[in-house]
Amino acid sequence: MKSIIITGGAGFIGSHVVRLFVNKYPECRIVNVDKLTYAGNLANLKDIEGKPNYVFVRADICDFEAMLGLMRQHHADGIIHLAAESHVDRSIKDPFTFARTNVLGTLSLLQAAKVYWESLPEGYEGKRFYHISTDEVYGALELTHPQGIGSPFTTKASSELHHAYGKDFFTEETKYNPHSPYSASKASSDHFVRAFHDTYGMPTIVTNCSNNYGPYQFPEKLIPLFINNIRHRKPLPVYGKGENVRDWLYVEDHARAIDLIFHKGKVADTYNIGGFNEWKNIDIIRVVINTVDRLLGRKEGEDMDLITYVADRKGHDMRYAIDSRKLQRELGWEPSLQFEEGIEKTVRWYLDNQEWMDNVTSGDYQRYYDEMYNNR
Repeated sequence: MKSIIITGGAGFIGSHVVRLFVNKYPECRIVNVDKLTYAGNLANLKDIEGKPNYVFVRADICDFEAMLGLMRQHHADGIIHLAAESHVDRSIKDPFTFARTNVLGTLSLLQAAKVYWESLPEGYEGKRFYHISTDEVYGALELTHPQGIGSPFTTKASSELHHAYGKDFFTEETKYNPHSPYSASKASSDHFVRAFHDTYGMPTIVTNCSNNYGPYQFPEKLIPLFINNIRHRKPLPVYGKGENVRDWLYVEDHARAIDLIFHKGKVADTYNIGGFNEWKNIDIIRVVINTVDRLLGRKEGEDMDLITYVADRKGHDMRYAIDSRKLQRELGWEPSLQFEEGIEKTVRWYLDNQEWMDNVTSGDYQRYYDEMYNNR
């Protein structure tokens, strides 16, 4: 039975990837390895926990012996590495945790895979180490059109990039220039992954994605945080003037891209995954407010006065924008949803799953897992 280890599978993006693989590949054992930090929540995977091809293991990727033991136990053919500390604000306050998890944790996994795969008669044949990273490693792009040009909405992915806020885009050849402890830690982990290919011949792939949104995202991130705050009529803190621009990618589209790249991507290559979808933070916040108000039966836009401008984040990059045309051209991937559809689905999910949100914001989910695993 083919076996794939997915790290960070109880987190936001990871849970969508685990669900997709478990349901799509019943003949394959999917091993979800997660430490269950604050961002890991097994409730994200309640619908598949009884599947015969699904295994959950609570473990720390920094524990080399544990990772090597898991690879041997489950005869791992592939590793999809999503486990990471990912929130920029937290990295500014505690960079050591980000260096430990994102850099040393990745190195631990790489070395464990090397030791295990090199011990096999077939060596690296048929194996793959896939590392998921971020567009933030590239630094920042210039905001040359502050007011935007044309409509902020996009339709489907296009061979013509949408030049709403600037002429430049991150490509797979863009030079790394990280500006936050988070992005620096991810840049370092990317380099280690590529170094293991160049030094040892390990079959690796790296992808760099834009901002994800959708169900099961921890509510420290902009969209779920603001949905919850609007629901409770709490302030909506906006950094600076809200003019920073980000490219947004629906999480299920990202999971589809990961599936495609893992099975058909070129070894030792890099692919950028973006939504062809740039928005100013303040504009996306207004869309979220209008959508939440409408779905709650309030007057559309009545909660605009919840917007509160706060001091800008240290080292806040002005603009990110991904060029995903290589992935589109070589593997045929493109986003399936227009942004308006994705936001509608996302807001509806959080409003329909208020128990999930309440358990996360109260911390009840973490206390439950701590008691469950500490009592074993």
